[in-house]
Amino acid sequence: MDAQATGGLLRFFGDLRDPRAANVVHKLTDIFAIAICAVICGAEGWVDVELFARSKRAWLSTFLDLGQGIPSHDTFGRVFARIDPDAFERCFMNWMQSLKCSGTKLVAIDGKSIRRSFEHAWDKSGMVHLVSAFVQQNRMVCVTRAMRSKPSRVC
Repeated sequence: MDAQATGGLLRFFGDLRDPRAANVVHKLTDIFAIAICAVICGAEGWVDVELFARSKRAWLSTFLDLGQGIPSHDTFGRVFARIDPDAFERCFMNWMQSLKCSGTKLVAIDGKSIRRSFEHAWDKSGMVHLVSAFVQQNRMVCVTRAMRSKPSRVC
């Protein structure tokens, strides 16, 4: 995500009322941007969001004002507990609607590591990974099976 893309994201949340007192340390839009990025990357709770932000601080600093550091998991929890959920949902849905691309192909990508595949592989060369891509427009599915040494593809 570059600064231009983030500017678009933050533009949709700029009108959301900040429920915190006037002596805030972290910008509300920074908290939203970190939380959304973390959830997209698989965070399942506020501790995960904080860990994500700490591990990606250099990258996040390229487009967020993190002069006061990374917010704690408690800060994320308090902020999201106090914001108006309906207003946040409206802002989020407006942002998602803006991401729609007209006339382009939508490709859904999914990946999995096959459980215990290393234990059962005849050459013990590594775990088997499957990546599938579904192209909505022509309903084509492409599946790639990859081991460390031998990738193969079936479309």
